[in-house]
Order: sequence, then structure tokens, then C-alpha cells
Amino acid sequence: MDRTARHSENRYGNRPTMKDVAARAGVGLKTVSRVVNSEPGVTPDTERRVQEAIDALGFRRNDSARVLRKGRTASIGLVLEDLADPFYGPLSRAVEEVARAHGALLINGSSAEDPEREQELVLALCARRVDGLIVIPAGDDHRYLEPEIKAGVATVFVDRPAGHVEADMVLSDSFGGAREGVAHLIAHGHRRIGFIGDQPRIHTVTERLRGYRAAMADAGITVEEEAWVSLGSTDPARVRPAVEAMLAGPEPVTALFAGNNRVTVTAVRVIAERERPVALVGFDDIELADLLGITVISQDAAAVGRTAAEHLFRRLDGAAHPPSRVELPTRLIPRGSGELPPA
Repeated sequence: MDRTARHSENRYGNRPTMKDVAARAGVGLKTVSRVVNSEPGVTPDTERRVQEAIDALGFRRNDSARVLRKGRTASIGLVLEDLADPFYGPLSRAVEEVARAHGALLINGSSAEDPEREQELVLALCARRVDGLIVIPAGDDHRYLEPEIKAGVATVFVDRPAGHVEADMVLSDSFGGAREGVAHLIAHGHRRIGFIGDQPRIHTVTERLRGYRAAMADAGITVEEEAWVSLGSTDPARVRPAVEAMLAGPEPVTALFAGNNRVTVTAVRVIAERERPVALVGFDDIELADLLGITVISQDAAAVGRTAAEHLFRRLDGAAHPPSRVELPTRLIPRGSGELPPA
């Protein structure tokens, strides 16, 4: 039984090789190589026979050998916080489009906001010889990446700065956006404004909380920290009681600033259950926010992803300028919930 027949019997784990193609087409191995790599020196009839053999066997070129010869894999890695988060959908899509325009493949994965998992995933991508990395950090110490960066792995950090390494970063203006959103509530008469955010160790959380405090200070309002500020998991089981506590008692808050899209969704549900109207501004847009009338501070996730990917490929093309920090503006979108006056 010849090798081609054995391949047919054992479908899995035994991919056809260039030798199989050469045997089926009745040509030499070098001829197959020329056809596969679009090199000259093959007659049209021979090229047709080789291509028919490739199609019949389902042969795919092994790029591993090309990597060894050229030193580049034409692939980049993207490490996200949570693949299910709506913010990362357009960001990932934008990165993929830029990668595709440069003839590169995008490989992505999720850290689940776990620093150890982030490190494991990043180093696994490096072991697979990706040319570059775009990382949304889960941790605050990225010295583990120093050997990879020195070895030539271009790296851009997104949404949050890198910790203890010099690298390019692309961020949204979390401080300015939160400050604008809270100032918007103050302009509509609110002085008792609650802030509900994610884990305090996350850079974007501290920046948005800083923006909240700055807007309150600008208006001469003293923040009642224990009653008006709540940080922690964005799980509804944690956010719901936090919202309910702020809206309860003899002096409840009259407005809420939600620190991200997941907090906003839970806040909307709690507010919908109450008779007294409560003003709300959320950081990050959410699905159906336009129909529900939710005022938001919008980040352009696609612009963040596109900018990061363009920076990465400029590095891969040889750009040698010092690490840069790009901060993209946010945008206030008034839709009704943030324009309600105090009850």
C-alpha cells in the first residue's frame, strides 16, 4: 500500500506532505516547492498537475519552515481581559483588520483579569514565536516580558499602562471622561452623586474615581466616601446591593456614575424597579443604551484597537523612537438618564 493510500485510511494527525504531492503529480520535490511558493520555472501543464494533486490531498504549506528561514511568523498575539466584554469586540475586530492588511494572523486569548493567567498566556504566545503582542494588562508587574522585548517582540499595552517596563501604550482618557460625566450630573442640579466601580487595583478604575473626585471638588462638594463610593467586583451580586444601599436611607444619592458597562447594566435594572427617578451616567456605551435613554461616556474601542495595532506594526517595520503614550479622548452622549433633575 502506498503512502497516499495510508493517508486516506488514517485521516487524523497525518497531514499530507510535499513528498505526497510530488508522488501524486509525478514531479520532483523542487517542482512542488516552486508551485507552492509561486516561484517561476514551472510549465503551465506541470503547475496544473501539481495544483490538482494539492487540491486532491488537501495539502497546506507548512509555514514553520518559512519562519526558520525568515525569522518572522506573520502573526501577532492579543491578550484581552474578558472575551465576553462588549468593549473588547470592536477593539479585537479593529486589531484583526490592521493585522490582515499587513498579511498577519491574529491569535487572541483572555486573561480573565488574572495576572498569573496573563503571564502564562503572554509567554505561551511568545513561545509560538509571534512577532508582536498587544496586551490589556491584568497585573501591574510586567518585568517577566523584558527578555522577550529585548529579543525583539514588539509590545503595545492597551487600556492600562505596563508595570515596571518601558513600552508603547494606548489608553482612553478615563480621568477626563469621568470628570466630564460627573460634571454633567452636577450641572443638572445633583450634589449627592454615587460612584460604583470595579476593583481598585485596576488603573482605569483609579483614574475614573480620580475624575469623579475632581469634578466634585471643582463644584465644592465634599464626597461622603463610605456612603457614596463603592469599589469591587462588577458581578451583579455585588453591584446590586451597593446601588440599593446608595438609594436607601433618609439622604440617598440622587444620581449615580457607573464606572463601566457591566456596572451600568446592573444599575439600570435596579433603578427600573424603583418609583423615584435616579439620574445615571455610565462609563462605556452599552447595547440598547440609545433606546433605553442611557447617558454615557463613550470610548471608541475600535479606535483604541486600531491605534494600538498601527503602533505595533510600525515597530515591526523598524520604528525606533522611545516608547510612546497615546491617550484617546472620550465623548459624552446625552440620552436622557443623565439629564434628570434631583427628585
